[in-house]
Amino acid sequence: MLTLRIQQMTVDEHPYLCPECASEAFTLDGTGFIDALPVRGNCWQSHSWEEPLITLGALKEINAVRTGRAKATDIDSFEIVIGGAVLAGILHPEITADDLKRAVRDVYWKRIIKPAVRRRKNAAKRAITRPIKRGARNAVAATKAAALEAAWTAQAGGYEDDPDYTPEPINPCPACRGKGRIALDSHLHDTTSVRCSVCHGTGDID
Repeated sequence: MLTLRIQQMTVDEHPYLCPECASEAFTLDGTGFIDALPVRGNCWQSHSWEEPLITLGALKEINAVRTGRAKATDIDSFEIVIGGAVLAGILHPEITADDLKRAVRDVYWKRIIKPAVRRRKNAAKRAITRPIKRGARNAVAATKAAALEAAWTAQAGGYEDDPDYTPEPINPCPACRGKGRIALDSHLHDTTSVRCSVCHGTGDID
């Protein structure tokens, strides 16, 4: 038995369709060993008909001249002449190694590469927006602190600024814990502390 799955076909450039539902996709099935026997057509809606124009011999000829597919972009087409009529069409694509390779590549891209790229992109966005958001929060906190200090000063009747007063750092340096200096072991060094090289003595980091 020889079966060809037709995706679309024309006879002298006129569409050849299922006589029941006008479907352009169908199979041509040839049985037996006599090339003169007509084939049967079967569409996807289970309609079946005998086609005397196309014989088992013509079906074998179509199968012999079909272009086949080597790459995913190829089209499996055919064209033969039967009794002066030109039959041309496209066969349903068979799976090729290139199809499988592209499918694997698509899955690899969609499920592994693309999510990884998206994660890196989102991480980069967060790295940019986090300091901005944190700076905005710090600005609001500083404004509130200044307002509270002004209110307290008004209630207390005012005061003189302490020249030795150092405000608490907004973002304390993790190296010196916001002190601006790092204590040294006095048994090994004459100097008991040095300026923090991370925050340059400010006690605050950006």
